[in-house]
Amino acid sequence: MKRRGFKYFLNNFDWTVFIPALLCSLFGLALIYSAGLAAGTSNRDLMVQSVALAIGILGMAFTCYIDYDILDALGWVIGGVGIAVLVLVLLIGTGGEEVGTKGWIILGPVSVQPSEFAKIAFIISMSTHIAKVEEKINEPKNLILLVIHFAVFAGLVLCQPDYGTTMVFAFTFIGMLFMAGVRLKYFGMAILTAIVAAVPVWTFVLSDFQRARIFTFLNPELSPLDDGYQVLQSLLAIGSGQLTGNGYMKGNQTQMGYLPQARTDFIYSVVGEEFGFLGCVIVLLLLLFIIYRCFAAAKKARDTFGSMLCIGVGCFLLFHTMENIGMCLNLLPVTGIPLPFFSSGGSNLLASYLAVGLVLNVKFRHKVYGLWL
Repeated sequence: MKRRGFKYFLNNFDWTVFIPALLCSLFGLALIYSAGLAAGTSNRDLMVQSVALAIGILGMAFTCYIDYDILDALGWVIGGVGIAVLVLVLLIGTGGEEVGTKGWIILGPVSVQPSEFAKIAFIISMSTHIAKVEEKINEPKNLILLVIHFAVFAGLVLCQPDYGTTMVFAFTFIGMLFMAGVRLKYFGMAILTAIVAAVPVWTFVLSDFQRARIFTFLNPELSPLDDGYQVLQSLLAIGSGQLTGNGYMKGNQTQMGYLPQARTDFIYSVVGEEFGFLGCVIVLLLLLFIIYRCFAAAKKARDTFGSMLCIGVGCFLLFHTMENIGMCLNLLPVTGIPLPFFSSGGSNLLASYLAVGLVLNVKFRHKVYGLWL
């Protein structure tokens, strides 16, 4: 096979995915700086996020540069590594009451959230699994094994406990199975099982904290100074921005420190307050365009593994986008899911760029074979 050079790689690189992602990240840096002014953490937040962005772009380039056939061959190994880091975080992980989960590992001056990278490992290993059983995916034995594959990842995250991230795994898994051709009757059986399990889960599994979040979602005015405070402040911030916003670094809720988790979970509320409805629409369109390009790449993939990689990444980004914006607008319960490319958090930013790298890899190789590694 003929090996191509780096110049050829750049000329055939899909900039229509990378450029929107980079624009989101740069806009995110500006928002993070503004949101950190009230807490006096702007400079540090900006530095940490900038370093994460640089590492993320390098990781994306490396992920794109390697022929994804190698990732397919190592799919089970990568999945095993993902499971191992989730086990590790249960043993030595840390966190705090304010985030409701102990899902971080401290490495010197920085903290790492292993579950973000486990999402990438899950997408790769599940793509390998689906590609292996592609022709017989509707056989009960294969479906059970696929569910076990998912359950191992989701169960370990659930033990942290991190219900928001568990839902990311579930949404990604369901999306991949649906696009892989699993019959609708199996989804119907799963929905029926979920309905039957709802009452015992509510009674015996969910903690008072999680139940309170659901009640708050239904009516945040019930607890305006406690559980409903975040949502009400988010709605107030977004509403005050009106059409064009109050101006960069001029949002009262953000700059006076009334908006909790402004740099992370509620960064979209900062967009609404400072850049208004138009800013919110631009952010949403940028993210939806990236997601669209992921699914479009799946249609042109040269094989099932590549297609599943793109679908997994698209579902991963789609759920993060829907859930984060939904909770900021009180359309969905608050779960602590970051907004891709925007929210402060190096682990999520790096994982998002690794995910983009997988899509670029598939997109690049739908007609190019035998490259580099």
